Amino acid sequence: MAIASAKKTRWSDILSSATPHCLWTAKRFVFGRPPQRVLDLPEASYPTEVAETLLQYFSPPKPPPPLILRLIRHEDYTPLTSEEISRALDKSSNTSAPRLDHIPYSVWKSVHRLKPSLLSSLRDPLLALGFHPPSLKKALGIVLDKPGKPSYHAASSFSVIVLLRMLSKILHRVVTSRLSAQATTCSLIHPL
Repeated sequence: MAIASAKKTRWSDILSSATPHCLWTAKRFVFGRPPQRVLDLPEASYPTEVAETLLQYFSPPKPPPPLILRLIRHEDYTPLTSEEISRALDKSSNTSAPRLDHIPYSVWKSVHRLKPSLLSSLRDPLLALGFHPPSLKKALGIVLDKPGKPSYHAASSFSVIVLLRMLSKILHRVVTSRLSAQATTCSLIHPL
């Protein structure tokens, strides 16, 4: 009886002081953790075969890109500014998972605060030449199961979260911001 009373009191304390962050903990108390879904592909018996099957499903082979013999600087290119990099970094969470380069956003924010011109000088030539090196396109893929599937015997029952390198993400945010601004001024985006 004392244990049940203590549990009820503890549960009341949790719910009365619940914040949005604590609600997930409360949900886990009520429903428990979901059962672990194991990837079971009939055509793949070994981990290497599973990896190959998922790679073929999520990123089928593409023809190699054309060989670039000479990069030409775009004449109407607008140089990157420290403010653009700052805005891109401000939208980045310090708790975001580090990518292949293992350098979190908090480090890039500190570097940018100490030397604002560094990141723009690193990224600017790539934008000016319209070139994104293959080394920056490498990513880490995390396979997650899709909830509510009746069977997990097919690759389509899973999804992949792709974690690009932080420097690529920063550049993508700047380019996205520029494209969004351009699309707005050209009335390509419907006003809300």
